[in-house]
Amino acid sequence: MTDTATRVRAIITDHLCVEADRVQADAHLVDDLGADSLDQVELTMAMEEEFGTEITDDEAESCTTVGNWIDLIADKTGEPA
Repeated sequence: MTDTATRVRAIITDHLCVEADRVQADAHLVDDLGADSLDQVELTMAMEEEFGTEITDDEAESCTTVGNWIDLIADKTGEPA
């Protein structure tokens, strides 16, 4: 697992208060991990702070799975997913 994936998974684990083994690339934030709209806003802000990048509302809304977040952050930072 890459550094980017590890860091994204850690943020999601912490913010959603879920067990780390549940935070897999194919896990759906709402259906599998119980995120709500406030959680998604907080995740966006945490990702922006952790990775020093801006995330548009459209980009954040398209991140419905853990893997979507990993791919988005990798694209924005130029780091491997």
